[in-house]
Amino acid sequence: MSEQLDGDPLALEQQVCFALSVAARGVVAVYRPLLEPMGLTHPQYLVMLALWQHAPLSGRELSRLLQLDPGTLSPLLKRLEAAGYLRRERDASDERSLAVSLTPEGRALRAQAERIPPAIVERLGLPLADLRHLHTVLTEVIAAANRATTEPPAPGRPDQASA
Repeated sequence: MSEQLDGDPLALEQQVCFALSVAARGVVAVYRPLLEPMGLTHPQYLVMLALWQHAPLSGRELSRLLQLDPGTLSPLLKRLEAAGYLRRERDASDERSLAVSLTPEGRALRAQAERIPPAIVERLGLPLADLRHLHTVLTEVIAAANRATTEPPAPGRPDQASA
């Protein structure tokens, strides 16, 4: 990829990081009024999504799925446990491992949460096909960023000043 950027390489409006940051804050703000009646923040909602799909999970598996370090995940789990939505227990087969499971209240909350995705699509007012394409592209960006942070830079390939 040897494409050159037009104009000032440090122009704010050309920065991918800026567009992603503003888009993320904006989309999370759209979720907020839908999650508040459920007593969830957006990060807690992501934890619940993972558990509704895969529970029970070890703390390590949950951390990997959400791409969150354990220090960030732990307070989320504590708050969700205090709310009565999940249980954290030592895994009977491995005392060093944390087992995270849903309570009946946490499982029941899923029925309410099933209304969120269509409400988000409606509130954003974008065609579903566009949102699916955006998801595909963002998944590719996530993979590329993960590779860029875990692999050494290729020789002879200078880092881009912006993008």
